Amino acid sequence: MTEDLEKLKKSAKEYSDNLAKLGQELSEIQFRYRVIENATNEYWKNQIEKFKKYNEKGKEYYIQAHALINLVDKEQSGLFLLSISKLHRIGSKLGKIMEEVKQNPSIVKSKDKQQSKWSKELRDQLVEASNGCLNHEMSMNKFFREFYESHLKKILEEKN
Repeated sequence: MTEDLEKLKKSAKEYSDNLAKLGQELSEIQFRYRVIENATNEYWKNQIEKFKKYNEKGKEYYIQAHALINLVDKEQSGLFLLSISKLHRIGSKLGKIMEEVKQNPSIVKSKDKQQSKWSKELRDQLVEASNGCLNHEMSMNKFFREFYESHLKKILEEKN
């Protein structure tokens, strides 16, 4: 039994260290979901590139978190995997909308009285997808923090 516990601790420590490294890399990308008005085509081009990097690194981060959860609770890890899939789905939607906005950045100007119905709908979709990603990510982070505190922290802090 002690050997199994040692393997679990070693794996948990390794995954935890990798997760910390990925979290640091993720924070360095400095992507923000906030929608900026009066943005230029160049702004959206840069924002899309940052989002792609952030999204890929985020996927790595959450897959690592999933592996850590999977060490101690297969059922919860399955649910977390579904959350990763949902984040990927809404992230893909956001990426497509951002590409459309890049073609016509004036869409994001909410005070523009001359906006077409299509422009307003696209802007609303952009805000909705952006908020959806942000809120889902916050929910996943909250779940993982709580899981870590209640299940993993004890294992990682346990002395031999």
